[in-house]
Amino acid sequence: MKLQDIINGLKTTKIIGDTSININELHIDSRKVTEGNLFIAMKGTQSDGHMFIPKAIEAGAKAVLCEYIPEEITLQENSVSFICVPNTEEITGKVATQFYGNPTKQLKLIGVTGTNGKTTIATLLFQMFRQMGHKVGLLSTVCNYIEEQKIPATHTTPDPITLNRLLSKMVESGCEYAFMEVSSHAIAQHRIAGLDFAGGIFTNLTRDHLDYHKTVENYLKAKKMFFDNLSKDAFVVTNIDDKNGQVMTQNTAAKVATYSQRSLSDFKGRIIESHLDGMLIDFDGQETAVQFVGKFNASNLLAVYGTAIMLGKDAEETLRVLSTLTPVSGRFETIRSPKGITAIVDYAHTPDAIANVLGSIQEVVGSHGEIITVVGAGGNRDKGKRPLMAQEAIKRSNRLIITSDNPRYEEPTDIINDMLLGLSDEQLRNTLSITDRREAIRTACMMAKSGDVILVAGKGHEDYQEIKGVKYHFDDKEEIKKAMGV
Repeated sequence: MKLQDIINGLKTTKIIGDTSININELHIDSRKVTEGNLFIAMKGTQSDGHMFIPKAIEAGAKAVLCEYIPEEITLQENSVSFICVPNTEEITGKVATQFYGNPTKQLKLIGVTGTNGKTTIATLLFQMFRQMGHKVGLLSTVCNYIEEQKIPATHTTPDPITLNRLLSKMVESGCEYAFMEVSSHAIAQHRIAGLDFAGGIFTNLTRDHLDYHKTVENYLKAKKMFFDNLSKDAFVVTNIDDKNGQVMTQNTAAKVATYSQRSLSDFKGRIIESHLDGMLIDFDGQETAVQFVGKFNASNLLAVYGTAIMLGKDAEETLRVLSTLTPVSGRFETIRSPKGITAIVDYAHTPDAIANVLGSIQEVVGSHGEIITVVGAGGNRDKGKRPLMAQEAIKRSNRLIITSDNPRYEEPTDIINDMLLGLSDEQLRNTLSITDRREAIRTACMMAKSGDVILVAGKGHEDYQEIKGVKYHFDDKEEIKKAMGV
């Protein structure tokens, strides 16, 4: 595509060089630049892309989109075109959308945002619409898919160029729908700028990512911005069991539909029966058996059901398909031992998510068995949630083992000590701290008796542990099976 077509409509502060040149690819990482590319210099949270402009030019970049031209670059010595704009982060998404032919004008893109439930809802919609005979794409924390083609995911929401490239490939493959997790970081960093969403789903909002957003109010504003920017042709499916469910839609131009387990709403659900391997739920007066457990999952399924209806699907057919779907990897996944012990692996890594998962286990187990929880907290992330996570875990467990999650660049013992600060002397008597996660899981399996349930929380689908910048193979499910002899 010609450079002039890529930058058409952008507010520029300076243009130097030829804009009629052809550009064959976009990059924000100078290490990926090759001959004929446009390099976009972004000021990231870790480094400033402007520092890498000389490297990008050396690698063959024909044009640079930037906020300023570094002093060390002598314009007379090269034929590179420079396009200066006020803020590269804000316009990268629009540039990428333009370059890749506006893919979201050619398929229906549905975004899912909220603290918990994004992966489950997006993945179940992907599976449901494929079962209904549609070609579908998925952008999620666990993995990206174009139909059955699996593309590894590195972020909940990719950078704008990767995102548009994937969406463009979905269009080329004939996809009619794409379901996408939309993180608060992605909204705040304009990664979804330029995309045309056919619909948005709000799950819930609890404390998370305060290491980045600093306050809950900033976190809420980031989420709300997604709904504020939806067009009048789009729809929103929002959870009014969450106090922020209606706040999110205050300023949206989109058509709003609500879902709830407690209040009058467009899509109403109620759990009739609950077991460790599934529930019977009343969806708008129709009883349906599903292979999911817990109120939080009932809420997720209501969002899936409501979204399918908003996309024009028949209610009866939607519920039939819903009854065949199974939990997403690392989301309330159960493993049974020959001795009658049940282990549950879940990605819960916020105080609210831990409370939800354990509350669901309590409802089913009752007084028939004990609950042993193994949990840690991620390093170099919001420290304030650590004692709160421990409090929620011990309140709903008979025994608690605090261990490592992904310590990253922090000392695991420091993270564990932060969690222990949330516990009283009495609670500490039922708590163990075991730094080695493998040993913590093994200990929980040794302590458990027939009828007991072990929750291993925090990592879910992840198959690694990140320590001092290195990812080591570690899979909670593998470790549980070894310890249980399954």
